[in-house]
Amino acid sequence: LVQVLLDKDGRIKDNIIPTDEDYHITKPTARSFDDCCNEFWFVSTYVVKGLCRREILFAIDHLNNVLRPELLRMISWKVGTEKGFTFSLGKNYKYLDKHIPKALWERLLSTYNMASYEDMWRAVTTCQDLFRDVSKEVAEYFRYEYPDYDRVISSYTNLHLTKKPRTVDSWSFMPPHKAPDISRTISLAGLNTRIRDVGP
Repeated sequence: LVQVLLDKDGRIKDNIIPTDEDYHITKPTARSFDDCCNEFWFVSTYVVKGLCRREILFAIDHLNNVLRPELLRMISWKVGTEKGFTFSLGKNYKYLDKHIPKALWERLLSTYNMASYEDMWRAVTTCQDLFRDVSKEVAEYFRYEYPDYDRVISSYTNLHLTKKPRTVDSWSFMPPHKAPDISRTISLAGLNTRIRDVGP
C-alpha cells in the first residue's frame, strides 16, 4: 500500500491509488497446488520422526514452520473458491476466522496445543485431517489431480501412531516391520524422487 504525501519536483506523472491487490489470495496453479501438497505431506514424516524419537522441539518446529503454513495456504485457497480471489486475509491470515465455518476454525485452533507428546500426536493428525478435507475440495473446484502423497504418508503416520515409541533410540532400533524406512515406503508408491533428507 503506497500513498504519495508530497512530490515537490513533480516526478510522479500518474496518480497512485492505494490498493492491497498485491496481498489478495492468489489462485493456485496445478503446480503450486501439487507443491503445497508435496511439502505438507512429506514434511509430516519429519514430525512423526521427531515424536517417535522423543524430540518434541524438532517435531514442533517442523509442524509450525512447514506444515502449518502449507495448511493455512490451502485453507486460503478454499476461501478463494468460495468468496473470490479479490481480497486479503491479512498478515499471518489474521482475518481467516471471519471467512471459514466455526467448526473448521475450532479444529484449526486445536492444533496449536502442543504442550506434550500426546498433544503433538493429536495436533499433527488433526492437521493431516484438515489438509486432506480442504485440499480435496480445492482439487475438485479447479479440477486438479489429487496426489497420492496423502495415502502413503497417512499410512506411515497411522503405523507409528499405534506404536508411539517411548525412548530416544527406539526409532533406530525398532524392527524393520515396525519402523519401515521412509524412502522405501514412498518409493513403493513411485514417489521417492520427492523426498528430502533432514539428517539424524
